[in-house]
Amino acid sequence: VAGSGPGGLAAGVRRRPLILSRTDDDSWDITEGVGATALSVARARAAESSQSRPLFTDPYAEHFVAAAVAAGWQSSFAGEALADNRFMQAMAAYIAVRTRYFDDFFSAAGLDQVVILAAGLDTRAWRLPWISGTVVYELDQPKVLEFKDEVLREHRAEPAARYVAVPVDLRHDWPQALRDKGFDPARPTAWLAEGLLPYLTAADQDLLFARIHQLSAVGSRVAVEAFSSEFFDPERLAQRRERLRAVADAAAAAGRPVPETEQLWYLESRSDVAGWLKQHGWDVAAISSPALLEHYGRPAPDDADEAVPGSLFVQGCLVSAK
Repeated sequence: VAGSGPGGLAAGVRRRPLILSRTDDDSWDITEGVGATALSVARARAAESSQSRPLFTDPYAEHFVAAAVAAGWQSSFAGEALADNRFMQAMAAYIAVRTRYFDDFFSAAGLDQVVILAAGLDTRAWRLPWISGTVVYELDQPKVLEFKDEVLREHRAEPAARYVAVPVDLRHDWPQALRDKGFDPARPTAWLAEGLLPYLTAADQDLLFARIHQLSAVGSRVAVEAFSSEFFDPERLAQRRERLRAVADAAAAAGRPVPETEQLWYLESRSDVAGWLKQHGWDVAAISSPALLEHYGRPAPDDADEAVPGSLFVQGCLVSAK
């Protein structure tokens, strides 16, 4: 959810980009490209889980980080100097609140067919309580799901629901891949799109929701981390880059690569998610990211509010037939 801009690195330290720009049909492992962002989120979830009063507990997040570090991955935003940075603390709070919000979505949905899109290192199939007979489908790049499976098997983790991995690129024919794994479009489904949309083009975002809609029976629910025009506003992005320069300095001084997350995004105007869902028969509720942080008691400090993306958390329930 964060990007870093050029300039401002510590003297004598060469800036070393961690992530390259996107291509139309790119793929990635867990330690590169979009995959590496899942590791950064796992690190934030592990840190939240170690708090005295965490918003959630993810006992598996630290295992993913440890396995990646053993394979040579380095977290750019580690160390005491970064841990004490208020901007980084606000970013971590955002990830914690986002995680808890979507945890609560599944708890309230009460549906036994679940699809997590671009699942990354999500562990809800293992750590949340599910109603009897629930099946959780996870879609992501094959190498990402392979890494997750290897780590969880090594630690003998058992899912709390029937878990089905669907290794597929969301830019390809994922609905057919999902059906091939046993997904039933006649059953109401709980859908999740968390930390996904900026990594899709505007056209691919529209196609994603069109496919979700076509696969959803009445009573289906969807939860989305959507991004307003404010998120993609050049001035706001420039402000975030400016605030991240001090963080980049500290990371570079510690000899860690600086991630180029923003190069992974498609910075273009796109459909309003809440409006799109309403137009297609979904009953919609939404809350802004600052309001959500307030709700969970983790508001960003005034001097670090740029750390909180201009996002909108949207939930929808399909109330009318297609």
